[in-house]
Amino acid sequence: MDTFIIEGGAPLSGSITVEGNKNAALPLLACVLLTDESVTLGNVPRIRDVHTMISLLEELGANVVEETKNRLTFTAKEIRHTAPQKELCRQMRASFALAGPLLARQGTCTLPVPGGDRIGRRPVDTHISALQQLGAVIEVFPDRYEMRAPGGLVAADIFLEEMSVMATENVVMAASLAKGTTIVRNAASEPHVQDVCRLLVAMGASIEGIGTNTLIIEGRDKLHGARFDVGPDYLEVGSFIALAAMTRSPLLIQKARPADHKITAIAFARLGVRFETRGDDIFVPADQELEVKHGLHGAIARIHDAPWPGFPADLISIAVVLATSCKGSVLIHEWMYESRLYWVDKLIGMGARITVCDPHRCIVEGPARLYGQTMSSPDIRAGMALLLAALVADGKSVIQNAQQIDRGYANIEGRLRALGARIERV
Repeated sequence: MDTFIIEGGAPLSGSITVEGNKNAALPLLACVLLTDESVTLGNVPRIRDVHTMISLLEELGANVVEETKNRLTFTAKEIRHTAPQKELCRQMRASFALAGPLLARQGTCTLPVPGGDRIGRRPVDTHISALQQLGAVIEVFPDRYEMRAPGGLVAADIFLEEMSVMATENVVMAASLAKGTTIVRNAASEPHVQDVCRLLVAMGASIEGIGTNTLIIEGRDKLHGARFDVGPDYLEVGSFIALAAMTRSPLLIQKARPADHKITAIAFARLGVRFETRGDDIFVPADQELEVKHGLHGAIARIHDAPWPGFPADLISIAVVLATSCKGSVLIHEWMYESRLYWVDKLIGMGARITVCDPHRCIVEGPARLYGQTMSSPDIRAGMALLLAALVADGKSVIQNAQQIDRGYANIEGRLRALGARIERV
């Protein structure tokens, strides 16, 4: 088990380049199974979950060639079998993104119940229902899902029960090789969903409505190879904005794609945080006010997550830790996952003043003086939030189970050291 050791309070400055979006890279990797031709992906983040997905693809029969550190070429000329390794699948939830491509190309697959962060119940009902509407016959067992489409997939008019990101990706991938024209309503529209659609178009798919909540996919008999770059990880950008604000450090975040951060600007502004757009970069000045801004007529300030283009659920943990540095009280409402806030006891142990109202809400009162502690990272985003807290805390902090943070943030200790942070991995 890897551990981060952090000495808090070091001044930071400089620039940091955003890695490719983890939540885009994983389904983009699954897309390579839809064709027997080569697909080259650039700006691939070299994180644990990506390595796991690559291992799954190789185990299924794909050939992988590393052109450079972040550019890889995949060729799935033949798929050896359609039951991915159970142990690998259970390391991450994104393994379920293999369902659409395997069903579409092979007509069958068996997937175990997916793993991933323990942030609450994360059912796959929407995936199953959508694939069934495309003609898949699916048997549900306590530990696995056995799926087949003996006559091939057939287009349908589908209304998703929820704006599920991966369910949208699964049905779009499957529909790209289905017979006829599929309409997906109430579709998710996050930047990573858009990336998946754009890669499929580059591979020869026909998709209308990219970036909206209604997608129209005209099925093709065959898809071809393509070259595509993974978009920047907007969750990294949000984390780095919070890092700069909390440490009051001037920070240039390069390749940030500022258009993805309209709602982050609004939510963080409620905490007194401001940042500037400089072309494709974002600059966070050191002189941050960090004071909670209440609403009209004194309405209590609130930050809540929502489907895109709302505030991302994966930035809620970052918002909580950022609020500990801000003067005033703010209500954080995480309505999507009932266990997302269970990690805040670790932050309270560092000196944060947080009242947990229920599984979905907490009140943060700041500013709080934080003190170094020994902790364990419970999931990717909470782990990063604890890392931010440790960087501003007095004294030494120890964060165990650093592999959780590695699942979403590539070489984070090296990139932070380049800014002046005192952090080591042991």
